Parts: sequence; structure tokens; C-alpha cells
Amino acid sequence: MAPKDLFSTQAGLYKKFRPTYPPALYQHLRSLLPTHELAWDCGTGNGQVAMELAKFFTHVHATDISEQQLSKAPASERITYQKMPAEHTTFPDNSFDLITVGQAVHWFELEKFYQEVNRVAKPGAILALWGYGLLSISPEIDAPFYRFYSETVGPYWDFERSYVDQAYANLPFPFQEEPAFSGAITTTWSLPDFEGYLNSWSSVQSYIRQNGENPVEKLMEQMRKIWPETEQKEVRFPIFSRIGRVKK
Repeated sequence: MAPKDLFSTQAGLYKKFRPTYPPALYQHLRSLLPTHELAWDCGTGNGQVAMELAKFFTHVHATDISEQQLSKAPASERITYQKMPAEHTTFPDNSFDLITVGQAVHWFELEKFYQEVNRVAKPGAILALWGYGLLSISPEIDAPFYRFYSETVGPYWDFERSYVDQAYANLPFPFQEEPAFSGAITTTWSLPDFEGYLNSWSSVQSYIRQNGENPVEKLMEQMRKIWPETEQKEVRFPIFSRIGRVKK
């Protein structure tokens, strides 16, 4: 099965509008490791996580299957970006202290990816998988937004989205569990920011391809009645995770 590349088309939107993770997440990962030599950020996208890992790792390898996404990643002497599938890499055995996947592992071929993790991880390394759930803003905005998510574009999500909907609780995870990180991403957005984020969804892009129109536009007609375009609102995304230690 070929790996799924659902974000190349909207790589610019993805970089501009996708939320960033809080420092506490990285502090938690750091606390689980005695050494911080080499990390692998898999499904790096535009390098958001890799840049944070490079602050406390000697070097970070960051991989993705999307050249368009990688082209948006900032350069760093401490990061090596490579186009490479999660399930088949060229890394040597027993290489990494930490392997991370942010909001992406649900798109992988899990059995093959886990085999690769067991091969390239050092004994005792940490595998950290995390994602974020549906945003919330206010009851008035959340209600039509949740209808849009479940009814309008719900049929256009790939089945793997169910892992996110269940906060990875149903994700196969054959590793020794370590304390998970739970928290939230909080940011402030204007209505155009909200619109840009929705347009980065793979389900929205699938809807456009199949129907020849953008469903976000109708939602925005509703939103403009309750959210002035220049008004900033606090947005909250819940974070969930599965963190495990690789035993060899």
C-alpha cells in the first residue's frame, strides 16, 4: 500500500494555519530521556516539531513523504530533512533516543512503522505519538462548526481519522506505556485564520475535488453573522498522546 500524502496540495495553508504545540509537551518528553543525542521526527510536515527538538537534541532527522511540505521547513544546522516514508527508512539500526510523530501516525501503515521503530530505536528509547482533537471557541461558534465537521465533511474523512476522534485510545500500541502528556493548545484567531485552518483539512480538499465547490464558504456565511472578521477569539485544541519505551 502506498503511503497517504493528503497535505501536499495545501502545504502553504498547513504551514500558516496549523496550531503549534506548547513548550510543556517538549519538556515532558525531555524528562523521560537520560540522553538527548539523536531524534527522529517522523511525518515532520513543515518541521514544526523538529525545530523544537533541535533546541535540546544534538541532531534531529526529520522525514516526510511530501516534498511540498518539506520545502516549507526552516533550515537548521541541527536538522536533516529527508523525503522518506515512515515505514521504510535508511537509518542505521539502534540510532535514536527519541522518535516523535505529531498529528500524523494515524496515516501510517502501523505494523510496518512499528517494525521500523523497533529497528532504528536505541534500547530504551522513547516513542511519542500525539495529536489534537477538535477545537473549541464558544458554544455559539462550536455548534455550527461541529455540524460542519460531522455532517458536511464527515463523509470525506479517511477512515484513519477515527483514531483522532477517539484520542488514540483505539490505536494499536505494542510498547511499554510511559506517562502520557495531556494538555491543550491555546491561541487567538481572527475569522480569516479559522477559515484558513479549515481549508487545510484533507476532508475539505476531498470535498472540493469531488463536488467542485468549497464547503467552507457556506460555513463562513454563517460565521460572519456571529464573528466579526477583525475580532480575535481564543481557540483551544485538546492534546492527547501515547508514549512508550522501546524494549529490546
